[in-house]
Amino acid sequence: MTDDQTRPPTAVIDTITESVNSRDLSGLAAAIGELTTRQLVAALERLNARQRAVVYRLLPKQQALEVFEAFPPTLQGELVAGLQDGEVAALFAELDPDDRVWLLDELPALVAQRLLRGLPEHERQLTAEVLGYPNGSIGRRMSPEVLTTHPERTVGETLARLRPRVHDAETVYTLPVLDHERRIVGVVSLRDLLGADDTAAVASVMRDAHTAGATEDAELAARRCADLGVLALPVVDSESRLVGILTIDDAVRILEHEESEDAARQGGVEPLRRPYLSTPVLSIVRSRVVWLLVLAIGATLTVQVLSVFEATLEQLTVLALFVPLLIGTGGNTGNQAATTVTRALALGDVRPPDVLKVLTREMRVGAMLGLLLGAIGFAITALVYAPQVGLVIGLTLLAVCTAAATIGGIMPLVARAIRVDPAVFSNPFITTFVDATGLIIYFLIARAVLGL
Repeated sequence: MTDDQTRPPTAVIDTITESVNSRDLSGLAAAIGELTTRQLVAALERLNARQRAVVYRLLPKQQALEVFEAFPPTLQGELVAGLQDGEVAALFAELDPDDRVWLLDELPALVAQRLLRGLPEHERQLTAEVLGYPNGSIGRRMSPEVLTTHPERTVGETLARLRPRVHDAETVYTLPVLDHERRIVGVVSLRDLLGADDTAAVASVMRDAHTAGATEDAELAARRCADLGVLALPVVDSESRLVGILTIDDAVRILEHEESEDAARQGGVEPLRRPYLSTPVLSIVRSRVVWLLVLAIGATLTVQVLSVFEATLEQLTVLALFVPLLIGTGGNTGNQAATTVTRALALGDVRPPDVLKVLTREMRVGAMLGLLLGAIGFAITALVYAPQVGLVIGLTLLAVCTAAATIGGIMPLVARAIRVDPAVFSNPFITTFVDATGLIIYFLIARAVLGL
């Protein structure tokens, strides 16, 4: 789908904003009536909380539900605060249990409890089952509404049981096959059922099941679902009994959420968890200020190193000219290694026990990069200044790149081993390490080569 099909025209957004501000409800209804659901979502994400609530109340009931389900959980929670209790209760009851949990995680505890109490008994039980699993686990993101069948049941019987319940389940395209103790023995697809003879037993058309443990990390389970290319992944308890199902659309949603967090934290900010234009300025400030303070404190180590080697700088002031170059090159090298290994961790290409393999591999990569950059740095600096200064720069680039790539490569693995987000742990550490240690290496080499 193209951007033109998902983004509303700028003129329409301006009309919506003007109509809300002037309380021209007829003009507002006409403006939003021209938009598709996707365009409405994009338009509402650009409005503030008050404007969003006004526009939302004018939507037809079915379209309002579709728009609400398409919102990020943070915006859903904000919209709940702007609607009346009756409107909120109706919306909440229409959501699937796993979508309710996404929303409940964003709401104050008292509001969440009130919404849960307003649900019908059956829906409240389903939602409570999902809420019972740990934060970050796939059990908290699965749907407990699953259509199943048994291996001895015929294809015709399975299809007959499927038809009246087709609108109640999260998916009908993949059916777990269970024994009499609800242990999963296989899965069967709707395609296989439709293509088989009605008298055939389900056991003859089912295939082996890939499953996820209910307490397994949500990102890992979602990644496996995407890598396997399956439409749904059954979720089981410790005794292989079915407790829910993860659909591919929910898996993609989890991965998008996790990758947005990783991308933000690798850039030294906290994830906004909502569209940029609808995020209050103070929230953006809070997302950035903590990391700026952490990095500023780390930078004091650099100042300390410079003060220790102040006498060396006074003897040959040209050395100070290359400090930004060396720090920047080392930091970039380390961050490249950390980003590559963090991504490999997310994809399951490497694991914490592979730390020695990664260490030796990144050491070789860093040495080769340092050799190349060092040779170029030596040639240019030797021509402009002096061969001895060029040798200092060349050797420093070789040492700094090797050290930075090695540390950058193993930091994500160390972070995963101690159960810390690799994206949070790696880059600030690398920046501090390279700034301080890189300067120490630089001045030690300068003293050795130049005899200072």
